[in-house]
Amino acid sequence: MRAVMMAGISGLALAGLVAACAPEAAPTGAARDYADYCAACHGPAGRGNGPAAVGMQPAPADLTQLAAQNGGVFPKSRVMGQLVGYTMGRSESHMPVFDALREGPVVMYDDGSGQRVATPARLVAMADYLQTLQK
Repeated sequence: MRAVMMAGISGLALAGLVAACAPEAAPTGAARDYADYCAACHGPAGRGNGPAAVGMQPAPADLTQLAAQNGGVFPKSRVMGQLVGYTMGRSESHMPVFDALREGPVVMYDDGSGQRVATPARLVAMADYLQTLQK
């Protein structure tokens, strides 16, 4: 009986070791899009401290503070404007337009005016993801 119990404990320990050494699951959906397109400048946690941000003027925004800077309310319409590209191309902005995020299915999104507008689903998902980063 003791041998069976020891084998069981050893098996659990081995399973725990394998799980601890297993590679971290790759992000999917909007988290993957963020990692692929945003993290280089905004950093993996959205703090504006990505490796490409060094020396950038103006510095990339701290995306974790968007709600705090807006009275505690996440400014989704403003964020969507930035993601869709309505505010890009300003002389002081380094943020590019990511055409790849415009590809694929569209969803009907209320742009803040009360009208529903066909919007790339990946951009809406990205705005929703950024909302989860708020501190």
